[in-house]
Amino acid sequence: TFFDVLDDIIKRFSINRDWITFETAWKKGKIGSRACLEGQLQSVRITKKDLSQYLSQIIVDPHFHKFFAVLKREGIKPVILSDNFTFIIKSILENNGINGVSVYANELRFKKDKLIPSFPYQNRHCSLCAHCKKKNLLKKGIRDKVIIYIGDGLSDVCPAECSDLVFAKGALLKHLRKTRRLSLAFNNLEDIDGYFRGLEK
Repeated sequence: TFFDVLDDIIKRFSINRDWITFETAWKKGKIGSRACLEGQLQSVRITKKDLSQYLSQIIVDPHFHKFFAVLKREGIKPVILSDNFTFIIKSILENNGINGVSVYANELRFKKDKLIPSFPYQNRHCSLCAHCKKKNLLKKGIRDKVIIYIGDGLSDVCPAECSDLVFAKGALLKHLRKTRRLSLAFNNLEDIDGYFRGLEK
């Protein structure tokens, strides 16, 4: 998408500005993303119906469809690993006519106008991320395959370091450059689609 949808939901539908305190603490490394999300969602008020209506207006990068077609043609399995929530991600995908993508993310329950998060993929031994993307990336049967990773955030650091080819931007790119880990910078999916089309020539 063209912006962070979860961040926008928190800002748009919070009844106070407490979410800023949790955001600041997370950015400073004082809390992990689970504690941040749990704290922030306490202030969010929106029903499942209204959230679905909001999500119906979200469009994906127009190059996603072209890129997805390249992956399908080449037999590359696309997987979304996210610190966002399955309900949000799958709603956006379905609304944009995208099917066949495995999604591993956090979960949401709805209690009237409150959002109740749960974190089935958190690593109990690591408090940094709400979802241990590295664990899901390296599931059985994946380790012997070439892994191409696309990311932009701090929760992408661990899986990126376990991948064979990394496209990075934002906080992830900054971290990888700081640690001198090889990666390819990108702005949007058009850049990545262009990279693979260039290999065909």
